[in-house]
Amino acid sequence: MPTETERSDQMIRLARVIEERAEEPLTLATLAGMVGLSPTRLQRVFKEVIGVSPRDYQEAVRLRRLKASLKQGTTVTEAIFASGYGSVSRVYGEQGRRFGMKLKDYQSGAEGEVIAYACRQTSLGLIAMGATEQGVCYVEFGDDVESLIQSIRNEFPGANLIPSPAAEAPELDDWIAALEQHVSRGSESPDLPLDLRGTAFQIQVWRFLKSIQDGQVLSYGEVAKNIGKPGATRAVASACARNRIALLIPCHRVLRADGNLGGYRWGLERKRALLEAEKKLRNSTRDSVELNFSSDP
Repeated sequence: MPTETERSDQMIRLARVIEERAEEPLTLATLAGMVGLSPTRLQRVFKEVIGVSPRDYQEAVRLRRLKASLKQGTTVTEAIFASGYGSVSRVYGEQGRRFGMKLKDYQSGAEGEVIAYACRQTSLGLIAMGATEQGVCYVEFGDDVESLIQSIRNEFPGANLIPSPAAEAPELDDWIAALEQHVSRGSESPDLPLDLRGTAFQIQVWRFLKSIQDGQVLSYGEVAKNIGKPGATRAVASACARNRIALLIPCHRVLRADGNLGGYRWGLERKRALLEAEKKLRNSTRDSVELNFSSDP
């Protein structure tokens, strides 16, 4: 009987097979035969480890290749068939759910989408925030304004970037001021509207991370259990690594199982400083509540 680690490694290897053969019509029975499991058992184990079903994983790989082809200038029809979709109608029938924009718009780099941005210096370094009409879509630390703006362009090629304030996102200056106060002064995390962009699993992880309170920490495994996918620890770590909205999606509150900090794309010193500031805020708030309670007649 394989151990949990061996089974996890087996599913990861199978995921790589799916990536290599994404354009092929891989049935659940075919995949199950590769690892000596029943189709039903494979469906359950793969989802526990990877976070999505084999079919959804293959669709995600195809979609990623399709987006890459469109960015490289390939025609929409050529990109669809090269990515293994098999028919144009299949992609166009799902494009609203999977892309969030028309394929032609994506091919031109989301041409016409407006993203307002602002940069501000904080105690933890220079920070940039970008927002659409729906909410904040981007928060990053960086070394200089030029590289941060270029980073936003790389993330949203073709979008119309405009300095804040903008008619489409007039609150951006207030939002980044609230974020700066959280970073610099240890105030509570601002509750701002977000424009989340990722896979269904990533968004599920990010939404759960928003529920972790200031000063509280969880392990990657605990996050996986809380979202109902106890075997998806590595997938949770990957979702944290792909987070593009620093602080507002608090991936810094997730640690390794042994209590070590783990990774943080904006630097471990920032992660440590954020956790220490939030811990102090939590303790001071608790002490204040206890003092007020003891002072009651």
